[in-house]
Amino acid sequence: MNFCQSCGMPLTDDNKGTDADGSRNEDYCIYCYNEGRFTQDITMEQMIDHCSRFTDEINRQSGQELTPDQAKEMMRQFFPLLKRWKK
Repeated sequence: MNFCQSCGMPLTDDNKGTDADGSRNEDYCIYCYNEGRFTQDITMEQMIDHCSRFTDEINRQSGQELTPDQAKEMMRQFFPLLKRWKK
């Protein structure tokens, strides 16, 4: 499974972002990337805070029972591996 290289959400054909030419982008979801640009000027930590609001959905999809703090810690380890946040 591929993940958005900005927020870590699982990518499907239905939620892929778009490049400037309107084609589907294979790296980013529609919520993070649209028409060849990131939708938000945001830091990695701000993205983690934003994504932690969806802990219930993460738990539903993964079968886990994470608290928002546990989800944030998991993201702090995972996000630096994503293309947008790699240094």
